[in-house]
Amino acid sequence: MTILLSELYGKQIISNTGKKIGFVEDIVLNFENGVVSSLLLTKMDDLMRSANTARMLAQNSVLYERVKNVSETIIVGSDINK
Repeated sequence: MTILLSELYGKQIISNTGKKIGFVEDIVLNFENGVVSSLLLTKMDDLMRSANTARMLAQNSVLYERVKNVSETIIVGSDINK
């Protein structure tokens, strides 16, 4: 399935159990592999200002490999970072 990155921004992320997780604020790309790595629930600029960037990144991201479906919302498996 091909999807434009611009189509992901602002979409609500929901777990497959129905838990509302947040909205896509930013995206992390893996340029070496040419894939989306993570969906961020906070803008990257805000995370970079944090004293503990790595912890904040882990708490405010969803690994893209957990995505099950993208439509009006993004459905992810329940074993996500958040």
